[in-house]
Amino acid sequence: MPNLASSAILMRDDRFLLVRRKNPPAASLFAFPGGRAEPGETAEEAAIREFREETGLIVFNPQLFATYDLETRAPDGSLRYHYLLSVFRVEEDGRQDAIAEDDASECGWYSAEEIRGLPVPESVLECVERIMAEQAASAPEAFHAR
Repeated sequence: MPNLASSAILMRDDRFLLVRRKNPPAASLFAFPGGRAEPGETAEEAAIREFREETGLIVFNPQLFATYDLETRAPDGSLRYHYLLSVFRVEEDGRQDAIAEDDASECGWYSAEEIRGLPVPESVLECVERIMAEQAASAPEAFHAR
């Protein structure tokens, strides 16, 4: 049975807030703030709580964006970690400063281009690429003078 986990995507000016993880299973990788749900906690509640614990930021209005069934295996093939991850898009009120706390060793705002060069889980890159594609599809076409 997988552990339930949540993460949250917050954007500012086409930049994504990422944290560098301190602990397994994603130690040293950059990822969206998030973590395991506590007993009795909804996926949305876990996303908001973990976001605050790891960045100090208060976010709200979680909207489910993606889900992942994530497994990490040991070299012998045995299952080490198994998570059902719910990824939410969230909003903030104002522009608070993010500070790395809890399981985050650092945090920062990164463009999609920068994220493509960082060590990130595949799920993070998939979410970033999907958001960028959705934004490109909804952007009005540029006016070209002749």
